[in-house]
Amino acid sequence: MDYRIKLEIFEGPLDLLLYLIRKNEIDIYDIPISLITEQYISYIDAMKSLNLDLAGEYLVLAATLLHIKSRMLLPVHETEGGEEEDDPRAELVRQLLEYRTFKEAALEMERMKLLDRDFFTRKDTGDDRADAGERPVREIGVFELVEAFQRVIAGMGDMHIMEMERNDMSVSQRISEMLDLLREKKTLTFEELLGMPRERRQLVYTFLALLELMKMRVVRAFQRAPYEAIRVCVAAEVDVGGDAQE
Repeated sequence: MDYRIKLEIFEGPLDLLLYLIRKNEIDIYDIPISLITEQYISYIDAMKSLNLDLAGEYLVLAATLLHIKSRMLLPVHETEGGEEEDDPRAELVRQLLEYRTFKEAALEMERMKLLDRDFFTRKDTGDDRADAGERPVREIGVFELVEAFQRVIAGMGDMHIMEMERNDMSVSQRISEMLDLLREKKTLTFEELLGMPRERRQLVYTFLALLELMKMRVVRAFQRAPYEAIRVCVAAEVDVGGDAQE
C-alpha cells in the first residue's frame, strides 16, 4: 500500500498524551505511567497499521515514557539532605502543562475569529434525523477517529485489514466519492461513511480519505457526547446559519 498520511500535520505526541489523560480522567500531576505508556504504544501500533507515517517525535516520546516507566520501578533513594529524589515524571508534566497552556490559548484565539464555530446547525434535508436542533457539539480529532475505527474493525472479528490485493480503488477516488456524498447529504455518521458491505480495502481507504480531507480543512468531525455517533460534514456547513465563509 503506497499511500501514506503524515500524522504530524494533524496532531502531535503531546496531543496524544493529553487526549489519553482526558480520556482516563487522570490527574496530570500524578500520571500512572504504566497505564499511559501501554495505551500510548497501543495507539502508535494502531496508527502504523493504518499506514499513517508517524513523525519521529511520536517514537521519541514513546522511548521517553518507557524510560520514565523503568525509573519508576526502581527503589526510591533519599539524597544526602534527607530528601527524596525528583519524580521522574516531573519534566514530562512540565512539558504537558506548558503545551496545554499554549494550546488552550490558540483555541481561544480561534474561537474569537470564528464566532459560533462550535455549534452545529443542520439544514432541512427531509431526514427524520434532523430533530437534533442547534445543540453544542465538540469537534474531534484524529485520535478519536482512530479509536472509532478500531472499534469498527474489532466488531468485524479476526480480520487482517491490510491484506489487500485488488487495485481498483484509490484514496483520491474515495475522497471524490465522499465529497459528492457529503455535499448531497450535508452530514453523515462515521459508520455511514464507511459504508456497507464493509470490505477491508474500502474501510482503510475511506479512513485515509477522511483524514486527508480533515488535513485540508475540507471536512470536520463532531460528536455530541462521548460514545455517541461521530458525524462528519463539509467544513462550510459547520457555521451557524449555513455561513459558507471558511
